[in-house]
Amino acid sequence: MVELYHNERLDYLLAGQGMQIIQSPEVFSFSLDAVLLAHFAYVPIKRGKILDLCTGNGVIPLLLSRKTGAEITGVELQERIFQMAERSVTMNGLTEQINILHADLNHLQPLLQQSNFDVITCNPPYFPTPLSSEHNENPHLTIARHEVYCTLEDVVKACKLYVRPGGKVAMVHRPGRIVDIIHLFRQYKLEPKRLQLVYPKQGREANMLLVEGTRDGKPDLKILPPLYIYDENGDYTKEAKDIIYGK
Repeated sequence: MVELYHNERLDYLLAGQGMQIIQSPEVFSFSLDAVLLAHFAYVPIKRGKILDLCTGNGVIPLLLSRKTGAEITGVELQERIFQMAERSVTMNGLTEQINILHADLNHLQPLLQQSNFDVITCNPPYFPTPLSSEHNENPHLTIARHEVYCTLEDVVKACKLYVRPGGKVAMVHRPGRIVDIIHLFRQYKLEPKRLQLVYPKQGREANMLLVEGTRDGKPDLKILPPLYIYDENGDYTKEAKDIIYGK
């Protein structure tokens, strides 16, 4: 059993599943966007190498381990959150499959070999807010949510550096950045291939975007059917329930 630090708790990763994760309201708790990205990303089933940038408390590597035997590396800048991820990996007996690095995605060399990963996933900071007055009062949340230490371009550039030719890059973001994302993907030779908009419910604006690109791929973007999270009664839709409950 791993040690829990001040104000930390153990949560089940997916409802009805045995895997657990260390979380803290003071530092970081994963949300639906990470679960959706782990479900959306195509990953090799038996072998390969996966890199998760901005890994937070390791939620995406843990979720991906349920559907692939590939080696998974997570990268997290914040030391406290990195330690939470490491302990969660240990607690779930996944140290042989998942490795968590305490590093800045802008300075990963020589820690990682370039063009070496089959798949890269990333749930990056969403908000390009340059003014400190716009930041969260909690510095851990500010770094996780705002482009303080990495911009969207920094993230896309890192993805291009470390994904192999023909490999895939999957990202979750806000729909308001869709033009920036597609522009930067193409600028760094990551051809957008799949895109899906996520809606709270029918009749509402999309509030999440899932996108996948292929390094050096040919133009051919597929727009997937919309994903609705709640039905008219406020309950999870069947599709959302299957994702959230890990079916």
